[in-house]
Amino acid sequence: MNLRPINAPDAPQPVGGYAQAMEVTGATRTLYVSGQIPAAIDGGVPDDFESQARLCWANVVAQLRAAGMSLDNLVKVTIFLSDRKYIADYRKVRMEVLDGRTIGLTTIITGIFDEKWLLEIEAIAVA
Repeated sequence: MNLRPINAPDAPQPVGGYAQAMEVTGATRTLYVSGQIPAAIDGGVPDDFESQARLCWANVVAQLRAAGMSLDNLVKVTIFLSDRKYIADYRKVRMEVLDGRTIGLTTIITGIFDEKWLLEIEAIAVA
């Protein structure tokens, strides 16, 4: 499988560690990860944004691992934030977690199912 980030020179360039498009060739499996929430196995939800973001990412990684995949297989992530004030904090955590990996990315500011949740992350991975 090969992943190729694409950033068309005649369109706006991405800011913050993602690609405008991702080309996938040679993949045989696709995994669609439902929105992962900032809840631990026991149902606990941290109070602060950074802890919630790290927990969401840990839950994404758990789903990838269950499918025999890793962060290296991610091609597209959609982040749902409860408030735009979290964008910079979210970007910091995402860039730490992805550690230089390039993905397609969409961020949506919206109401979220549970008022305690400050974000939710869904993903698409290929292998």
